[in-house]
Amino acid sequence: MRLAHLLRPRTVVSAHCDLPCGVYDPAQARIEAESIKAVCEKYQANDDVEFRTRALIIKEQRAELVKHHLWVLWTDYFKPPHFEKYPELHTLFNEATKLAGAGGAKGSADPAVADQLLAKIEQISKIFWETKQS
Repeated sequence: MRLAHLLRPRTVVSAHCDLPCGVYDPAQARIEAESIKAVCEKYQANDDVEFRTRALIIKEQRAELVKHHLWVLWTDYFKPPHFEKYPELHTLFNEATKLAGAGGAKGSADPAVADQLLAKIEQISKIFWETKQS
């Protein structure tokens, strides 16, 4: 009984995220989305079949990374109080991940689609940084 008492934590702490706060940053998704846009522009400007094939493969890999980084923010960083204060967050993440997916950047080589994705990520980023201030 005495051993259990000695091993019991003296302080109980809680955090709003699963890892230290410096780990999360929407910049990861933005950088990958900027890569998608650059690849789309290069794809449009090049007629070489092999180059274009490689570009599409890279674009799709980057789109998966965008989705991954957004999902980590959506599911690990943002908590119920954030969603209460910013009720549009679920919709923004849903729209952004769809823009990164088959109906968006993965299914299109149009730089305008990448611009739409970047705009959604920017909206998420703005909210993210507001939450870091509180």
